[in-house]
Amino acid sequence: MINSLILLASAFFIFGSALLAYRLFGKTGLYCVSALSTVLANIEVVILIEAFGMEQTLGNILFAVTFLITDILSECEGKKEANKAVWTGIFSSLFFLALSQSWLLYIPSVNDVMAPSIHAIFSNTPRMIISSLVVYAISQFFDVWLYHKWWEFTEKRFGDKRRFLWLRNNGSTLISQILNTLLFTLFAFWGTYDAGTIISIFLSSYIIFVFTSLLDTPFVYLARRISDKRKAKAAQAA
Repeated sequence: MINSLILLASAFFIFGSALLAYRLFGKTGLYCVSALSTVLANIEVVILIEAFGMEQTLGNILFAVTFLITDILSECEGKKEANKAVWTGIFSSLFFLALSQSWLLYIPSVNDVMAPSIHAIFSNTPRMIISSLVVYAISQFFDVWLYHKWWEFTEKRFGDKRRFLWLRNNGSTLISQILNTLLFTLFAFWGTYDAGTIISIFLSSYIIFVFTSLLDTPFVYLARRISDKRKAKAAQAA
């Protein structure tokens, strides 16, 4: 029960933090949260827990917020800015991979007590980061592309550019998350866990992503309201 409550609180905290970053710093704030989330998710994902009656890895919420960020940027700032957030995440992952692996090259002091723990965590990191990097790039660029395809469809069908935000938000994320979850589960855990555990991780991860996709929709609406107010103030100032 405690794991489920912590996971739920984490979702609100992480999504709320992304929205606050956008409110305070604009798209730059979202780039920062995206970069930080991709790095932290690659550390979190090595932890296996049970929550909501399912066995799952941590990192799902942090990966989910990157989809929220690209949806906010697509909606409020444009496709180019959304793709820039994806490139920011890719660069951050590569930077972290190179740096974290350099830590393992040092010879610890005889007084060091942390090296074994650092090695235990980060010796497994390259596979996780490389797996997530490939999957992240594929699924995120696909998500941005699909978001704008849904947008073109709804605008053409109903003649209104602003309506059906919930459809393009969930329609793009839920589909791209299937691709994201399947590819990452296979790349990251094949040969590490048995088939039953891998299937369990895939199903639980996708269920979490369905939940987070539905949960993030109000945050996209709030972000659009923030963007509208900012643009209105800019227009008045001009």
